[in-house]
Amino acid sequence: MNAADATVFVVDDDRSVREGLVDMVQSLGMQARAFASAQQFLQHKRPDTPACLVLDVRLPGLSGLDLQRQLGQSGQPIPIVFITAQKDETVRKRALEGGAVGFLLKPFSDTALLKVLNMALGLD
Repeated sequence: MNAADATVFVVDDDRSVREGLVDMVQSLGMQARAFASAQQFLQHKRPDTPACLVLDVRLPGLSGLDLQRQLGQSGQPIPIVFITAQKDETVRKRALEGGAVGFLLKPFSDTALLKVLNMALGLD
């Protein structure tokens, strides 16, 4: 698989973060779709192509950790890369124990995100 076949879903309630991540992902040759909430993401039909989810921990309504748990229980797993501005080791541990591929603190470098996206999508 190459990067052009992959879709990166971005879920973050901060519009500027969403737009910045979409621009960056697209500049890497991948498709990107953005959502302002976990509920919006759940309402969207995912394509039958390799995909991963870049997910903020703190979201209005359903949190990122809640979405991770719900996706795992529903039998619709997707590799998840968590992003957050909150340095909370308990949350990081829960995310990784729940199967997250990565956990990045905002602000993070493009290089760090690219590395974890490649892992999540099996491109490395």
